[in-house]
Amino acid sequence: MAQSDALFRGATPLAVRMRPASLDEVAGQTHLLRPGSPLVALADSGRATTGAVSVILWGPPGTGKTTLAQAIARTSGRRFVELSAVTAGVKDVREVMQEAMTQRDLYGASTILFLDEIHRFTKAQQDALLPGVENGWVILIAATTENPSFSVISPLLSRSLLLTLQPLTDEDLGMLIDRAVSDARGLAGAVSLSDEARAALVHLASGDARRALTSLEAAASMAEPAEPTDESDDGAEETAPPVITAEHVAQAVDRALLRYDRQGDEHYDVISAFIKSIRGSDPDAAIHYLARMIEAGEDPRFIARRLVISAAEDIGLADPQALQIAVAAADAVAFIGMPEGRIPLAEATAYLATTAKSNAAYTAINAAIADVRAGGFGRVPIHLRDAHYAGAKRLGHGKGYVYPHDLDVGVATQQYLPDELRGRRYYEPTGRGVERDISARLEKIRKILGD
Repeated sequence: MAQSDALFRGATPLAVRMRPASLDEVAGQTHLLRPGSPLVALADSGRATTGAVSVILWGPPGTGKTTLAQAIARTSGRRFVELSAVTAGVKDVREVMQEAMTQRDLYGASTILFLDEIHRFTKAQQDALLPGVENGWVILIAATTENPSFSVISPLLSRSLLLTLQPLTDEDLGMLIDRAVSDARGLAGAVSLSDEARAALVHLASGDARRALTSLEAAASMAEPAEPTDESDDGAEETAPPVITAEHVAQAVDRALLRYDRQGDEHYDVISAFIKSIRGSDPDAAIHYLARMIEAGEDPRFIARRLVISAAEDIGLADPQALQIAVAAADAVAFIGMPEGRIPLAEATAYLATTAKSNAAYTAINAAIADVRAGGFGRVPIHLRDAHYAGAKRLGHGKGYVYPHDLDVGVATQQYLPDELRGRRYYEPTGRGVERDISARLEKIRKILGD
């Protein structure tokens, strides 16, 4: 097959041409495709006339929701009708239901209704699905990128099985790319792929199969024909297929940051600059490095974890709300995914960079751990020991303990550290932010404690 035929087969995108014809070709989602699982049972042609449960597929873009639905339709022998919540209305849904009921009653045919982006349907539109699902006129396979608990009405949820799809692994993406290069439905060997280009495509896809194949197709169109090699038996010159390089990928997907390697020096340099910019109270630099990581396909959960660490290590009690905001950003990223997750990440980054800073809690725990590792721990003072078990009081445990809540000031003059560490100070609050008040209060507390 000529290169142009393989690369530009009509107007059908490579990602569409490479849609699996059966569940056996589906990459990833092995947790949903075990023998006997609902999806496998749904694809069984031997059960095409028997009842099956409706399912809601929830997962990030490019993880195979549409692919699974179409593969099930191809192998099950059921009628397949596809609607998009972006363009369909209540009238379209009712027409599908009526036709499905007719096909069932007259011909015994079972209908699969695949509804993409169900979260875009209003409550009234989702209500229109209920009779068909409840009475078995259709088997609904609905796809959504948003949490169905918040975007799908309860009656529909209760009548469907919720299945969660996971982002594809690098191994899954690599297998899809290799198949697309060699398969007759794809590029049919019209190009070859360098190891660096393959790694770049996997990296930029970030678990999204559609993005990987779209990028591959764009890069293939930029590959230059190779120089003629040996002559064939009939005397014609043979030409090796063009080689897609990492540079072709970079040009095709317009990513100047391909050199950012999640396993290499650039990864550590950028995250280091990100954290140091936050610590240095420069929100513009911090947002810049955040953008570089996002555009290079860095795992947003990794970025969120570093924000949580930064809030605890570099801000601490100078602004106790910082940790809450960082944790909320991490939860938001896990909840809504990317690309929208970039917004809470940016919000947390800007907040952490501009708020008061203190590493007092960080240095306190490090100093305490150093003492413990060096053997500086001693016995717990006897008045602090547990006195609740039988025989404890006979040993003197708890004797002399003063209950702070019985005192007006809420602080009792008594020793808490072991004798060996008496007077040792670990936490020294700064005079910045909330710690300014903590410092003044702690000074009074320590005077009462006798430290």
